[in-house]
Amino acid sequence: MTSFLLPPSQDPIRPAAAAGIRIAVDGRAVDGIAGQTIAGVLLGSGTLAWRTTSKNARPRGVFCGIGVCYDCLVEVNGQRDVRACQRRAADGDAVVTQYDELPAASPAMPATSATPAMPATPAMPSTAATPATSAASAMPTSSGAGDDRA
Repeated sequence: MTSFLLPPSQDPIRPAAAAGIRIAVDGRAVDGIAGQTIAGVLLGSGTLAWRTTSKNARPRGVFCGIGVCYDCLVEVNGQRDVRACQRRAADGDAVVTQYDELPAASPAMPATSATPAMPATPAMPSTAATPATSAASAMPTSSGAGDDRA
């Protein structure tokens, strides 16, 4: 399967033709466009998941797309735990999918279990009349014509 390319005249981001690249994903050749991330090349080829969760073996691919969730980890040219959504693909990259545990937590990547729970959403204020709102609504309003307020 090859990437879908818009004709240059219809591409609002790349009005000139972009160079093509080819990466190997688990030994399979996948075509992309220069400047795409590895995740972009994978998604463009129709690959939606390339990792599974350790607990229930559920498929994972791009979740957040900004490098926060670590769901898109792959091995690139022998380097493990590379975020596919953050790494630009280069012609000839060798990508290997990872089906094992996520890396251990580091100060830059806190453990999920240590993350405090979100506080409960506060209740919306009541619309019942209070002494302040009752007094304000009892004040006369001006129509703007002949307003003599100083």
